[in-house]
Amino acid sequence: MSTIQTTETAPEMLKSHSKMKDFTLLLKLRLSWLVVFSAVTAYIMAHFFYDQPINWSSVIILTFGGFLVTGSSNAINQIIEKDLDKLMTRTENRPMPQERLTNLEAIIFSVLTGLTGVFLLWYFLNPLSGILGLSALLSYAAVYTPLKRVSPFAVFVGAFPGAIPPMLGWVAFTGEIGLQALILFAIQFIWQFPHFWALAWMMDEDYKKAGFLMLPAADGRSKTSAFQIMVYTAGIIPIGLLPYMFNMTGWVSAIITSLCGIYFMFRAIKLHNSLEISDARKLLYASFIYLPIVQLALLFDTL
Repeated sequence: MSTIQTTETAPEMLKSHSKMKDFTLLLKLRLSWLVVFSAVTAYIMAHFFYDQPINWSSVIILTFGGFLVTGSSNAINQIIEKDLDKLMTRTENRPMPQERLTNLEAIIFSVLTGLTGVFLLWYFLNPLSGILGLSALLSYAAVYTPLKRVSPFAVFVGAFPGAIPPMLGWVAFTGEIGLQALILFAIQFIWQFPHFWALAWMMDEDYKKAGFLMLPAADGRSKTSAFQIMVYTAGIIPIGLLPYMFNMTGWVSAIITSLCGIYFMFRAIKLHNSLEISDARKLLYASFIYLPIVQLALLFDTL
């Protein structure tokens, strides 16, 4: 009898496991954890800057609250773009276009994760942290996502919620948006342009299938787009020096940040000269290297 029960329940167990996997796919785990890394690094940096002991319970709350808010944003994005994701090779196997999850299931999941994340940030840290988390969620899902098919300006709009995590981390400690929080926001804000445009360069054909206008110039992979990418990347170098200029950190992180920025700029120049996808890929890798190294350098230079 027990064997028969096991046989009968196995498909249900398998289905349940598959559903759980699809819910985690909605959250985009790797992207969400990268966002949380920026917030937690800034939070710990604020503790060192003000010479205060680290509150590890708050670190845990910030981690999970930030993760849930970011994951909810990603899930809502996939709900809205369900039919468009079917058109792109990169996204056609996601849970929503494959209809492995219903719209109702995904909506309930994204609302619960989002509200829980905002509640954690608001109640256990401070109200401004909750407001920043909610603002990032709504602006990403309700403004950036639909704007992607209207204008390349969507990248500029999307850079605002994308730059909130380090500001959120600092505000989680201080309870206010001060100069230091704005500087960390500015670094991540300008970083997003070459980062995302490098990806858009690689995925241009795929994006066009869904009608997404992601590269800065209307003519796509052109000298005009590459020039704008190069200009925005150049802005990373002076903006990366703001923490040193305003006495947040010392000269060690200033040197590291400058060297990372110069290498980032070198990769953007290479793309401008070649217009090759291979150089866009190297620029994307450079962006992945730049942000965590710079944030860690700033963190350790506040010790």
